[in-house]
Amino acid sequence: MNSPYAKKSLGQHWLHDSAALSAMASAADVKEGDTVLEIGPGTGTLTTVLLQRGARVIAVELDQDRIPELRRDFKDAAFEVHEESILEFDLTQLPPDYKLVANIPYYLTSHLIRILSESKNRPTVATLLVQKEVAERVSATPGSMSLLSVSAQYYWEVSMDMVVPARLFTPPPKVDSQVLVMKRRDTPLFDVDEKLFFQIVKAGYSNRRKKVSNSLAGGLRITKPAATELLVTAGLSPDVRAQELSLEDWHQLYQAYYPTNVSE
Repeated sequence: MNSPYAKKSLGQHWLHDSAALSAMASAADVKEGDTVLEIGPGTGTLTTVLLQRGARVIAVELDQDRIPELRRDFKDAAFEVHEESILEFDLTQLPPDYKLVANIPYYLTSHLIRILSESKNRPTVATLLVQKEVAERVSATPGSMSLLSVSAQYYWEVSMDMVVPARLFTPPPKVDSQVLVMKRRDTPLFDVDEKLFFQIVKAGYSNRRKKVSNSLAGGLRITKPAATELLVTAGLSPDVRAQELSLEDWHQLYQAYYPTNVSE
């Protein structure tokens, strides 16, 4: 049977490779009795793998043309599909220990990770097939960190799994993909006011071309000497750049800045 037409506007690229589909399910340790959220099931190839493992699949599909066929193909299975954008879907309606497994459009990745991270009901594990370069950004280490990697790694234990070549998709995208695995941290990484913590991180990344001292001065609306003193108090070099900092370094900055914030 021929695959349905993939809509470029929705970033659709169908994956039919059994090894890649199995790798995604295995990375999330999908087993009998699990509730799995799938985003954009499309032709249902990943859905089939998840159901074969005994999972209950709750799918969110924006393409209204795919809904009738999905309901027909899985009418006797533990499957339900919601016609809406995952960005609008209420995650709190899912059981607390659900898992997320999905081949998502590239344009959605950063926004989706933010929504998942900030949700009151995060999945225990999110296995996402994303652009290889984005998977590398999310799982980056100090020296190549970004606001995305700091944000993701604050909420999740992040790792990379199988690389999926572009040729395995229909139609093939312009770049290779990779399975990104994010395991939920059940306890906060640090004892912080998250809003304030990320205020500092966002300030530090407000101008990646500059030293953190300059970015912090502009982002926090403090003087350059005060920003330099903040770095020194945190035990960091005044010449350091944002991408070089670890999550622990950002925590040190938070601790150094917090008394200043309280007194203001």
